[in-house]
Amino acid sequence: MYRKIIVAVALGGIEKGEKILRKAASLLDDGGEIIALNVVEDVPSYVAIELPANMVEDVMKDSRGQLEALVAAAGVAATVEIRNGPPAKAIISAAESHGADLIIVASHVPDFSNYFIGATADRVVRHAKCSVLVDRQKV
Repeated sequence: MYRKIIVAVALGGIEKGEKILRKAASLLDDGGEIIALNVVEDVPSYVAIELPANMVEDVMKDSRGQLEALVAAAGVAATVEIRNGPPAKAIISAAESHGADLIIVASHVPDFSNYFIGATADRVVRHAKCSVLVDRQKV
């Protein structure tokens, strides 16, 4: 069905990550590509001043290792990519730069803060130029 799928994985929800990677594999055309993506958020400058200078790089390196292990555990052939910045913007940018025709994101049960700030999945759905599949968590 799809030739290039971006699977946005939040490493805080590993079980969701395996599920959406397998979902991507089931939707992928023969010869298609899955890109497993994790986004490391930027640290605000007022916080960064108190942290080691290479902290973001270290977190990105650690994230790559965790995502590679997750992809292996899911048994899915995927390219691993780590980006940093605002999550929704980075996901959409990755989809555009790779020419993806589908983005898969896991969602969570919204809480009160989502009504003021908005969830990453909501922003991706609103602004992506390709199809977006939101895998909802069962309540």
